[in-house]
Amino acid sequence: MRIGPARCIGISGNIGTGKSTLVEFLTKHFRVQPLYEPNDENPYLADFYQDMPRWAFHSQVFFLVRKFHLHRQSEATPGCVVVDRTIYEDADIFAANLARMGVLSPREYGTYRQMFQTFVDLLRPPDLMIYLRCGLSSIRQRVALRGRPEEQAIPDAYLKRLNRMYDQWYSNWHLSPSLVLRTDRIDYVSDLVDQADVLDAIERIVGRLPHQDDAE
Repeated sequence: MRIGPARCIGISGNIGTGKSTLVEFLTKHFRVQPLYEPNDENPYLADFYQDMPRWAFHSQVFFLVRKFHLHRQSEATPGCVVVDRTIYEDADIFAANLARMGVLSPREYGTYRQMFQTFVDLLRPPDLMIYLRCGLSSIRQRVALRGRPEEQAIPDAYLKRLNRMYDQWYSNWHLSPSLVLRTDRIDYVSDLVDQADVLDAIERIVGRLPHQDDAE
């Protein structure tokens, strides 16, 4: 199966909401190329969780540059690509949250935003943005299950704040069609009915997208 005329689908959501799982699910059911968030490649991530003020700028810039390359790669890849967390979330949620917390200084955040704006001006937004919404208890269970050491000590208050910021960000998203999935209420891993519902919802939105030849 192909996902209609879509070139790029972005999967957005807080830590532990099931983004990578959804990417794997879509990869199995459609002819798509998955592009995953480079968490394991970030040389600053473990240091960041130990000392946020010292390493926040380094970590965020690493993610920003790598996400820019992922988006450029998605534009150059034939067919449809699914991106596990987009560059927009890095800036509008994670970096913005660190600035609110005082972890990123105003000077660092200002420099970061300039870099972000320079990058996104060169990018084409995703054809569809899928937002995964999930409650804190389910996030905690999934974070514990996957066992990444640097994530185990993340405070609940931090995750709750990210959830609120994600909801606000999604309500203001206007660059492409969008879809929200409550991943603490559906199971697209093993429930056939939920799988069919998710695929149908995506196909209905993508089916309304203009074909590339028509849009150009």
